[in-house]
Amino acid sequence: MELPSITPLKEGCCVIELSERAGHRIREMLQDEEDPDQYLRVGVKGGGCSGFTYSMGFEGTKTDQDEEVELHGIRVLVDKESEPLIRGLQIDYKESMMGGGFTIQNPNAIATCGCGTSFRTATKEGMPEKC
Repeated sequence: MELPSITPLKEGCCVIELSERAGHRIREMLQDEEDPDQYLRVGVKGGGCSGFTYSMGFEGTKTDQDEEVELHGIRVLVDKESEPLIRGLQIDYKESMMGGGFTIQNPNAIATCGCGTSFRTATKEGMPEKC
């Protein structure tokens, strides 16, 4: 089994783990972008069946509300609001006969929706929507 790369975002805690497979796929996706020198932003927003949904996408700018880490040569941003909700998050990429996709494991999630794209934590419920 492949061990993910763990890079601490703040002293004493590891916020995100990105597997080598996920890093490879993200680097491929960045090369297809008009500006391949972008950040990968990982965070959460309110919504989904359980209260929060994950967000992951490319962005060209960093704000003073962002923490930056480098994982597998990828500059990753996490905003300070999302950080406590995704501390310990594991991102992987899996291929199957039906295609490929990113998988997310969040140790803070105490409830998730059936499709696995939304969650809530013990301390925050977010803004659930009817599915």
